[in-house]
Amino acid sequence: MTTEALYQIFLKHPSVSTDSRNIPKDGIFFALKGPNFNGNAFALEALEKGASFAVIDEKEYRVDERFILVGDVLTSLQQLGTHHRLHSGAIIISLTGSNGKTTTKELIHAVLSQKYRTIATSGNLNNHIGVPLTLLRIRENTEIAVVEMGANHQKEIEFLSSLALPDHGYITNFGKAHLEGFGGVEGVIKGKSELYTNLISRNAHIFWNADDPIQDGKLKGYPNKTGFSEGAGADQKIEFQDATPLVRLKVENTEIQTNLPGKYNFPNAAIAVLMGMYFRVSVSQIKKGIEAYLPENNRSQILEKNGLKIYLDAYNANPTSMKAALEAFGQTPGKVKSVVLGDMFELGESAAEEHQAIADIAREMELEERYFVGENFFKTQVKGQKFRTFQDLSAHLEQHPLKKGSVLIKGSRGMALERTLEFL
Repeated sequence: MTTEALYQIFLKHPSVSTDSRNIPKDGIFFALKGPNFNGNAFALEALEKGASFAVIDEKEYRVDERFILVGDVLTSLQQLGTHHRLHSGAIIISLTGSNGKTTTKELIHAVLSQKYRTIATSGNLNNHIGVPLTLLRIRENTEIAVVEMGANHQKEIEFLSSLALPDHGYITNFGKAHLEGFGGVEGVIKGKSELYTNLISRNAHIFWNADDPIQDGKLKGYPNKTGFSEGAGADQKIEFQDATPLVRLKVENTEIQTNLPGKYNFPNAAIAVLMGMYFRVSVSQIKKGIEAYLPENNRSQILEKNGLKIYLDAYNANPTSMKAALEAFGQTPGKVKSVVLGDMFELGESAAEEHQAIADIAREMELEERYFVGENFFKTQVKGQKFRTFQDLSAHLEQHPLKKGSVLIKGSRGMALERTLEFL
């Protein structure tokens, strides 16, 4: 079936799912395959649960006309997403970066939603499947779509950009994330910059942080851009006020109090302010959107439990974000502070060096307790207690609960350190 023919079906059945456990009524099920599953085998079940059509790529699973046979389901999903994007009237804003993508995406969405009918990537669906799924959520009345793009190797952002064809783009930063896949820090810069390359090739508009020397260098001479700076080096001055512990900023004599800890979150809020102003959202509406945003899903959350103030940032971690979180935590009020730090993944040959560097930063801080969890931290020379597994940590905390005060919990997604909350 051609993309156009499939698109005509989609227009009548605009709800799409790739999970047979979550089937929208009268929607379309795309039978994706993976290393350990074959979605074709669940196509009939999806139809029985209420889907109107199932897109498959193995003809032996075709039972009747409700089964749409294509050459490759994933390719069809991606092509349909781009086709829909080209036929919609929505403005597409894409963003990528090493750290802060999801928080930034949510802040931009919170601001632009004050004036426009806006959608944004759900959760962390920012890959070769999530991007087309986001594009297919655009409806006739959608005015702006904020599309997050994640990557762990070269050419991935290039491909995702070719799917979304964004009108505007922004890179949060370039940090020590996915070093193994990108081939070091220079590889990260090259890979993330693929978004700029796509935008520049189409003379599309770029938002940028003028205080980031890497972005400044990449965009020199490119005219179609709008930037922010703490000083006078860009189109819009946005001042950092403080972060004790929550970020407060100022724009055009208006102070905005975020619910985000640490100065590292300042650029994430600042770009949301800049985009709001670019799209003519009033400063009062921008303030309302940002101040109403509450971080969740283990990202930059601040919780209270049993006399402890918990800084929970356990959704993910890399050397850059870990260092920033520790520095911010060190500046928070309070005398009794502890840290629970979990392994950082996908660092390749740099793993031993980067984990030791983080352990050294923690060693120099005035902390009550230092808990390090995971195989990589277990191999470091640290001042603190090391645990090879989370089970070892939890057993210790059950017998020796943390004292009152504050605690930072941070580690890569695979460590799932939010489980620590059960033992505090």
